[in-house]
Amino acid sequence: MSSINRRDFGIAVVATMLLPVTMARAEDSEAKDLEVHIDNFVFEPAQLAVKAGTSVTWMNRDDIPHTVVCAGKFRSKTLDTDDKFTFTFTAAGEYKYFCSLHPHMQGTIKVE
Repeated sequence: MSSINRRDFGIAVVATMLLPVTMARAEDSEAKDLEVHIDNFVFEPAQLAVKAGTSVTWMNRDDIPHTVVCAGKFRSKTLDTDDKFTFTFTAAGEYKYFCSLHPHMQGTIKVE
């Protein structure tokens, strides 16, 4: 260790320790797939902000059938218990959706 002094060794150790953190942050900025649960006649979360390219999956955890409808954009089939519907948001905007069987159930996806 004669060619490397303690200061240089310390900097190398710290730099090595920071590398995984930097990589994790880069991965965090990428689009991720998210899930909205349908339970007790509620979409949870009711509002979601995502980046373009993100896929959102609605999972019916209720014992009653539901749908997921965004007028002119997407429409699920009737989802029985444990059924899923997935949509990938490719364009920025605000997507308001509802259950066509229970119109008081509403949610919003904001895409950046």
